[in-house]
Amino acid sequence: MPLPGYAHHLMLILVTMSLACGAAAGGVTAGDKLTEAEEAAKSALKKALTFRASFDESLEADFARGGRKLSTRFNHETDKDKHVFEKGYDAKVFRVARGKGIHGGALEALDVLPRNGRIFYPGLGNLAFRKGGWGGAVSVWVNTDPDKLFKTKFCDPVQITQKGALNGGIWFDFNDAKPRHLRHGAFPAVKPNEKALSEDDADAPMVRVPKPGFKQGKWHHVVLSWKNFDTSSKNTSAKDAVSAMYIDGKLIGEVKDRAIAMGWDLERTGIYVAVNYIGLLDELSVFDRPLTMTEVTALWKRPGLLSEP
Repeated sequence: MPLPGYAHHLMLILVTMSLACGAAAGGVTAGDKLTEAEEAAKSALKKALTFRASFDESLEADFARGGRKLSTRFNHETDKDKHVFEKGYDAKVFRVARGKGIHGGALEALDVLPRNGRIFYPGLGNLAFRKGGWGGAVSVWVNTDPDKLFKTKFCDPVQITQKGALNGGIWFDFNDAKPRHLRHGAFPAVKPNEKALSEDDADAPMVRVPKPGFKQGKWHHVVLSWKNFDTSSKNTSAKDAVSAMYIDGKLIGEVKDRAIAMGWDLERTGIYVAVNYIGLLDELSVFDRPLTMTEVTALWKRPGLLSEP
């Protein structure tokens, strides 16, 4: 049941105030001994890990079941329906900021690329996608001011897709509102002769956070966690997909009660990062299943948890 207008407004104010306060690694000091629950969470998370980039020494992933290195995608110069792919990345735009991360170094994005350029890690091997049903999660830390630093209408710190955010994509972004809103989307692949839902549609599969209040110098932890995607090959009537967004250890919202199928060709799918993003990004991890609340909390409280032996 929708909340009454005043209650809904109050809830958004409380969420915004909470996010604006920033995250100091959940208040945990580096070197503090792990609790028994944190030790268990660390062990379980490492087993579920498919990809991890700490950005401490390099932009290459520290661990990956698939490819470790970045590539770049640009719009084709003359054909709007095609893309051009290049190995590597522009070191003048993306670099390691040593000692500036929430833990160790961080990826620092200094500018935007021409022709809608964007960097990505390969999806093949690094995503648990499979027809018949699958789930996963991505965890990342961001440090930016979307209202002062960004140069484009939209920015996606993380976008997992083959084609685009509104056509088989799992992502979170900052939109073109003033001040900008933070949003999470889980858009299914568009079938032939089918029109994609607009992100402005009231029925769009999105979680919206108006005016999150992110400021440069404050780190925020974001987790996207999903389950029951691409189950249509088993049960065409199933509407049990869920995609949740957590910020700074709190469940913010969910896309649910839907049938969501990505239908990806993994060899052409990428884990895109820092799309039109300017600022710092750190501790990017991808998992082969959705995360529990305990695991989300452990990652928030312990930014270097997966670096520990």
